[in-house]
Amino acid sequence: MNEAQRGASPRSASTPVVVVGGGVGGLVVARELARSCIRVTLLEASDRLGGQVRRLTLAGLDLDVGAEAFATKSTAVADLARELGLEADIVAPAPLRAWLQPVTGAARPLPSTGLLGIPSKPLARDVIASVGIFGAARAAVDRVMPRRVGADAESLGDLVRIRMGAAVHDRLVSPVVTGVHSASPAELSVDRAAPGLRAALLRSGSLSRAVGELRRAAPAGAAVAGIRGGIARLVDSLELELRALGVDVRLETAVESVSPDGVQLAGGEHVAGRVVVAAPGMLGPSPTRPAVVAVLVLRSAQLDAAPRGTGLLVAPGAPGIRARALTHQTAKWPWLAERAAGQGEGLHVVRLSYASADADLPTIALRDASTLLGVRLTASHLVERAIVTWQRAAVSESPVPEGVLLVGETAAGGGLAAVVAHARRTAQELARDIAGEAAEGAPRRLGQG
Repeated sequence: MNEAQRGASPRSASTPVVVVGGGVGGLVVARELARSCIRVTLLEASDRLGGQVRRLTLAGLDLDVGAEAFATKSTAVADLARELGLEADIVAPAPLRAWLQPVTGAARPLPSTGLLGIPSKPLARDVIASVGIFGAARAAVDRVMPRRVGADAESLGDLVRIRMGAAVHDRLVSPVVTGVHSASPAELSVDRAAPGLRAALLRSGSLSRAVGELRRAAPAGAAVAGIRGGIARLVDSLELELRALGVDVRLETAVESVSPDGVQLAGGEHVAGRVVVAAPGMLGPSPTRPAVVAVLVLRSAQLDAAPRGTGLLVAPGAPGIRARALTHQTAKWPWLAERAAGQGEGLHVVRLSYASADADLPTIALRDASTLLGVRLTASHLVERAIVTWQRAAVSESPVPEGVLLVGETAAGGGLAAVVAHARRTAQELARDIAGEAAEGAPRRLGQG
């Protein structure tokens, strides 16, 4: 039992809260409120918690088939893991380069001094190798442009095109952003995709200098981290703590409608309380896009050398390849490599991402893995596989009813760090609000007694 569980006090008589949705955002909100002695009911329509954080066991290995890492530029996830007793199991990926599969030519290591594919040194050799000498020369023009050119661009794609040209956008930024965010640069606002980049551009006078400034200010070490045993352990620990804190967790409970004073369940029951929505689409239409993950467990000694480092990002339009990205998970995560070695020599886990699924995807995924990794892989190398489809939600533009709060990907944007940080802030503000209501009501209740 951790410190929060030992120190939990009995539920107060304050206003209860209903959390709709058991993804990470909903779980974090419920935990924060329960730790503030607020009665919480958490409703999840499916038969499990975690949302897009999910564990799947293949070939005897527990694997993340949703989020597999978190950004370290924020301490939000690491702080949560520490509070849940997982600090000793936070791990960095192996210090291997990621690679890029361009539209033409062979795969090559990704330029090392960039941010989301935007180079800080446009004329570096690895940048020239990716975009060509003319593309690099065009990108270098960014250094002499007036600082305000493009500074008001809404999307990351527009900003890069204006400052550095089409070659850097198409051959570097687009594959990196699509692989990381499952969205094109045109779909992501500058401030959500790269917080602080616009301000750094205005300070430094160029986009490349801004990228360099942000990289220098970033914490030392890897840009992402994971958890030994998988990110799904966060969900396990959150669920245990919620139950220890007395949260009423209800699975397979569909919510029909939401109002400021509670929710109506599909069976007709009304659950009263302040409402926090952590389920995409619950407050009206919310645009979603499919994100398909193909996980392949392969036995091939040729993969022992990690021929493409931790994996590859794929430029849109690369001929004969449908995958948007490939992660060589046993090369990226030493803890997983150790566990795979326990299942016999030459066992590897490869994960590919796609924009859509069809009946031929298992065959396509094996072919793509073979092409991208530069290793001949056939059905005889395949030990086990799984195809998982997610519906990724964009930031919601639907109006939120007064008195109802929204958390999760539709409010915070993509990425565990953003979701966790936003959920904690929302819960803390709601707890203060409820405490204020209780304080204002206390004298009146005392007078009536």
